[in-house]
Amino acid sequence: MGTFINHKKSYLNFKKDAEKEENSKESRAELYFLSLFHLIEACASIFDIHINKHQILRSILEKNSKIFRDKTKEIWTSFQMIETRLRPKFSYGFSWIDEDFDELKDLYSKIESICLKVIKNESEQ
Repeated sequence: MGTFINHKKSYLNFKKDAEKEENSKESRAELYFLSLFHLIEACASIFDIHINKHQILRSILEKNSKIFRDKTKEIWTSFQMIETRLRPKFSYGFSWIDEDFDELKDLYSKIESICLKVIKNESEQ
């Protein structure tokens, strides 16, 4: 079981590597995905909830809406867009275009912003 600290470290490490422009966009897409998963896990761990597998993220978040409150659907739909539509283009084929990478980064920023607010709000209590 991962702790908040461990998930936060993984989020930051994967993010740092994802932002390195010398890495291929294929690698960076995967690193952004992993970074987000660990950031969402960090938020869940604040509530003593653990997702463990990205494939069940939606069901865990829907059952535990206290994590992201009114942003729950936005989190899982954005994550799912990366997981099922964008990430496979980079990981399993060559069908991606630069706009796909830009969309991935936009979704990343949206999810990251929501997660960081959860972490900030919970740390202030």
